[in-house]
Parts: sequence; structure tokens; C-alpha cells
Amino acid sequence: MNANVHRQLSRRKRRILRRIENKPGVERPVPMMAASNIHYEIAERVRGIAPGGIGAIHLLARKLGLIEDIDRDLHLLKRHQPYHESDHVLNIAYNLLAGGQRLEHLEVRRNDEVYLDALGAQRIPDPTTAGDFCRRFAEADVGQLMDIFNETRLRAWGQQPQGFFEEAFIDADGALAPSDAWCKEGVDIAYDGTWGYHPLIVSLANTAEPLYLVNRSGNRPSHEHADVYLDKAAALCRRAGFRRITFRGDTKFTQTKHLDRWDADGVRFIFGFDARANLKGLAEGLPDLEYSELERPPRYTIKTAPRQAPERHKERIVAERQYETLKLIGEEVAEFEYRPVACQKTYRVVVLRKKLVVEKGQMWLFEPDRFFFYITNDRTSSASDVVFLANDRCDQENLIAQLKGEVKGAGDACG
Repeated sequence: MNANVHRQLSRRKRRILRRIENKPGVERPVPMMAASNIHYEIAERVRGIAPGGIGAIHLLARKLGLIEDIDRDLHLLKRHQPYHESDHVLNIAYNLLAGGQRLEHLEVRRNDEVYLDALGAQRIPDPTTAGDFCRRFAEADVGQLMDIFNETRLRAWGQQPQGFFEEAFIDADGALAPSDAWCKEGVDIAYDGTWGYHPLIVSLANTAEPLYLVNRSGNRPSHEHADVYLDKAAALCRRAGFRRITFRGDTKFTQTKHLDRWDADGVRFIFGFDARANLKGLAEGLPDLEYSELERPPRYTIKTAPRQAPERHKERIVAERQYETLKLIGEEVAEFEYRPVACQKTYRVVVLRKKLVVEKGQMWLFEPDRFFFYITNDRTSSASDVVFLANDRCDQENLIAQLKGEVKGAGDACG
């Protein structure tokens, strides 16, 4: 950063900190917000831009070699008049980063003179041209583009310290992406009646990066093709230099026919396992002494003085009206050996037993215990740590929500 710019930023930061400092003083006779003399002018030389970081993003793409990689390895255009493949790909990506949600919003970007200047472009593709470019993609081209991104990702990871490569946590999940379109290819009705797609997301939990996003018809099962892309993600992370690989997923991603192969390949896995009757029987048959209490760590650490908790009005009203509510009163963990039918080896199954009661007013009506199972080839971590590691996969839901919401990666982009 230029030394003069650094001084200006430091000076502005000190000024705002002095301005917002909470100082005791006399009572104000008028409200704090008292602006009444605001004028709007169009500057002759200075111009503003809403997506202010777009130029920095483009410089990053150039520095990492992404632009050159796209133009070298993705071939969809016979002639470049005037746009190259990288112009189209980055144009769509930058539109999303700038707040656009659809291809039609490219029209706003291409009519923004400052935006064009920030990218050093005379013009950018309009929505119709961008749509024509998207229709040129075949399935193999989408895979090629993901591979290009991942090659660039390797160069970005290469700048991380050695501690970054201790272990790669690779998560897999499916997400329903509703669509309003009636005529798009691949749209179908999902298990819950949703009309749309069912993309597969394989991500690196360490950095919350989607390594592979595979679009599928709405009626396809969650785990379809998951083994293929988990293998691809593991190969990518090994090329990057990660020393350990861990696969995680819910019960739909256990895919027992692949467990022996992954175990032989040195991959650690922690998957949810369906609570079938035989597993429940094994869990119920364990002596109570085999179970130990699961103590979950606090969700956060209080850095100041603890605050008085407000009254929970909902709980009070539910109790007063004698509604039935399910309440968790304790969690316990145990483990046993188990060999799935599709496996030649036995694996460690960690069972989480949840103690539940039905609360009705001041009465407790005890419910049967509920069991949750996790299958793993990790024989060194404690049973509690296996449960915590499996639960950490739930953070992938935040990534999926971001893809569906802000940047439309697993939602409108798939539609």
C-alpha cells in the first residue's frame, strides 16, 4: 500500500474513533440526528462506484493466473469478437459479486461507466450474449471449468503456512434448489414436492470453499455421484500437500460399499449411520456402564460480565397452557464394533443416546431414548470427539445458505 494512502487511512480511523467515543456530557436539547443542510452535486472529476472492490478482485484473478487458465483450457468460442471465454466467465461472476442475481442484471453493470473503467473494459457482454455463452456449455465443459478453478485454488493454497496442510476436512451434502421455470431441462419434483434441482456440494470445511458443485435433477438422491467427487476432492487436497484427509457426511453419504476402499487409501471418514433396528438393538443391549456423559463445550466464551438472561415468554406460555414439548435432559455416548454388509472389515460405530422427556405443564412424561449413530475408521479419537467432529459438518449448511442466497451458487445459478 502507498505510504501516503496508509497515513490517510490511519488519520481517518483515529478521527472516527475520537468521534464515536462515548463521553459523558450534559443532556442534549435536540436529537442527535439533526442534519438539515445536505446538498447533492455531480462531481466533474471524482466518480464513485458501488462494488468498490471489483477492481481488486480482478487483479487477484489475474495474479493467480485464473484468466490465463480459462482462456487456455476452456474452448467454447470459435472466434473472439471481441470477447474471450474469460471475459464471459468473469462477467457473470462479477455481476453476482456486484449484487446482481440474474443475467438480466448485467445490463446495469454494462451501463455503469465507472464499473467498466474499474475493469479496464470498453464494454462487457450483454445479457443476451451471456445467455448464448451459457448455452454453449456441455456437461464436460462444466467439469473442465471446475477443474480450472481448482488448479487456480492450488496456487492460492500454496501461499498458506505449513500448519494449513495438517488435515483437510471434506464435507458432502445435497441441497434442494427450487425453480420457477417450467421449461428448463433437468427440473423435476423432489421428495418433498419441491420443483427444481438437487445439486451436490463437496466443500473444504477448513476454508468453506465449494470444491465441486454438481447439478442434478430434482428427484435424484442426495448421495448420487458423491463417491466420485469425494475422490476428486481428496486427490486435489493431496496434490496441494494436505497430510491427512477426512470425509464427513450425513447418513445418506455413508455408501458402505466404498468404506473399505477409502480406509485402505488412508482416508479417515466420519459418516452418520441410519438408525436401523439391528443397530438400535446393539445400542440398547450395551450395559449402562458402557455409556459416558457427553459434555458439549460452551457455544461461546463471555469476554465481559455475564448479562441477566431475559424471561423466556414462549416457555412460560407453553407451560401455562399445558402444551406438550419435547425436552432434552441428557446425552450419553458409547461405541461398539460393526461390519456393514457391503464391507469386509469391521468399523467403529459411536452411538449417541439422547435422553428425552415430554414436558406438559409441571409434569414429565418420559420418552424412549433416541439413538444416533456414526461410523468411522478413527480409532484414536474419543467417542465424544467423534460426535463433535461429525456435528461440525453442520457448518456446511451456512455455506449452502450463502450459495443459495447472496451469490446464488446452488440456487438460481443452477436454475
